[in-house]
Amino acid sequence: MRIFDPHIHMTSRTTDDYVRMHAAGVRAVVEPSFWLGQPRTSVGSFVDYFDAILGWEPFRASQYGIAHHATIGLNPKEANDPRCREVLEVLPRYLVKDRVVAVGELGYDSMTPEEDEVFAAQLALAAEHELPALVHTPHRDKLTGTRRTLDVVRESAVEPGAVIVDHLNEMTVAVVAESGCWMGFSVYPDTKMDEHRMVEILRRYGLDRMIVNSAADWGNSDPLKTVRVAEAMLAAGYTADDVDRVLWRNPVEFYAQSGRLELPETQGPQAELVGAESFMGNSVLRGARD
Repeated sequence: MRIFDPHIHMTSRTTDDYVRMHAAGVRAVVEPSFWLGQPRTSVGSFVDYFDAILGWEPFRASQYGIAHHATIGLNPKEANDPRCREVLEVLPRYLVKDRVVAVGELGYDSMTPEEDEVFAAQLALAAEHELPALVHTPHRDKLTGTRRTLDVVRESAVEPGAVIVDHLNEMTVAVVAESGCWMGFSVYPDTKMDEHRMVEILRRYGLDRMIVNSAADWGNSDPLKTVRVAEAMLAAGYTADDVDRVLWRNPVEFYAQSGRLELPETQGPQAELVGAESFMGNSVLRGARD
């Protein structure tokens, strides 16, 4: 079984997670840029963060046999902070870089006028750079926010087939299915979706344009929830090919629109840590046994 987790915040995870993910079949990930839990106070902190998820983090993932890509954007929560607005001027230099496979996370948090403006501006950047877009839907008033999201997408120059509308649930999936956008689902231990609800959605809406992710970050989350979905699909009677379609071929198809996917051989032997390698003089090893 091969798995592509299309939305996971690996800068928040430990190297133990990379080991467990590889052992379970995860061979590729996409890390969207996102809020860090407290406000960033300058554009410089975004620049350092973007550099890290395009530099150190792909190196760290590679040491455990996992291909790492990223999406770059100003997240909805910080779109409301005037100190962060200058990030929009920085984004174009990142959107041309290798391994940037979409613009995101963008969209709505509180559905403010500031979020409207930043959302539309970043969709325009996605169209200009011929990149897909990864869209975050709000945690509150979710159906209203999802409908508003789709209105903004329709008004943009980005085709629906180049947009993932993420963090969906039973209340919001139908309107996104009708829109032609891809449908994204985050599977969590306690909140959002779980693997059994996910299987029921697949049963009702089919496998086309379905994207399943763990969205694991510094909160209560699990980087193996994609694996749990695969197991639940098999237990429900789906075939191994169905699982491969949802958990590998679908995210590959979506992000391949960027022209920047660099995927590993997925059927070879388990990768071993290559401790002699380094990134800018730093390796993932710490100390010595002797």
